[in-house]
Amino acid sequence: MISDKAHIDPSAKIGENVTIHPFAYIDKDVVIGDNTVIMPFASIIRGTRLGKNCKVFQSAIVGADPQDFRWKGGFTYCYIGDNVVIRENVIINRGIETEGGTRIGDDCFLMANSHVGHDSHLKGKDVIGNNVSIAGDVEIGECSILSSSVVVHENSRIGDWVLIKGGCRITGNVPPFCIMAHNPTSYFGVNATILRKQGMDEERIDDIAKCYRHIYQTGTSVFNAMRRIEADVEDTPERDNILSFINSVNLRIVAVPRDLEQ
Repeated sequence: MISDKAHIDPSAKIGENVTIHPFAYIDKDVVIGDNTVIMPFASIIRGTRLGKNCKVFQSAIVGADPQDFRWKGGFTYCYIGDNVVIRENVIINRGIETEGGTRIGDDCFLMANSHVGHDSHLKGKDVIGNNVSIAGDVEIGECSILSSSVVVHENSRIGDWVLIKGGCRITGNVPPFCIMAHNPTSYFGVNATILRKQGMDEERIDDIAKCYRHIYQTGTSVFNAMRRIEADVEDTPERDNILSFINSVNLRIVAVPRDLEQ
């Protein structure tokens, strides 16, 4: 059902079985995938590529102009995967350059009043809580949860299977499988409850915990902790994920004092 009271630019490409409710706004050069639902007063702005089986709720704005002085008005993009839920008043900015763009992976759930800045990348199956603010050029790994009112600063990276508790301010890089809490942000253990629900066995969870004991609880540098992990923890995909992430951010991770990074 496509309401005649919605504004739909003639250049927009609308898939099969799409529902667009009254007073929705569909801009030029927008693509909307099959079986997607656009609720009243939602806006899908130019350059947005919206996947299949998505639902965009009232007053959400997908593909809004970037909030960055580097953007000079050029044509840029916002890519939304399949099965994404975008709740009320969410704002997702598109990229500031022609290449790249903002990307929300498959099966993400963005709760009311959250904001995703330009060129950020949610890799998939992420849950973004109410009032979460994600700045530009942020990367969030798969299956991570950001609880209500979390603030993620520009150029931060968050690994896979991370849980960040409500109200945290993230100003750096959070390695995989962690729980982070409080302000200033501190390491709060391994995201074991969620990992168990997904079927991970206790031995692998113990190995993850052993990695983080070396990093956060021995008082040694991150560099030395990495060497100890390589020698002490069995080679598993989870261990390799942790090591690869920390190496990729030059050993700079949150909740480690600056003098212990190296």
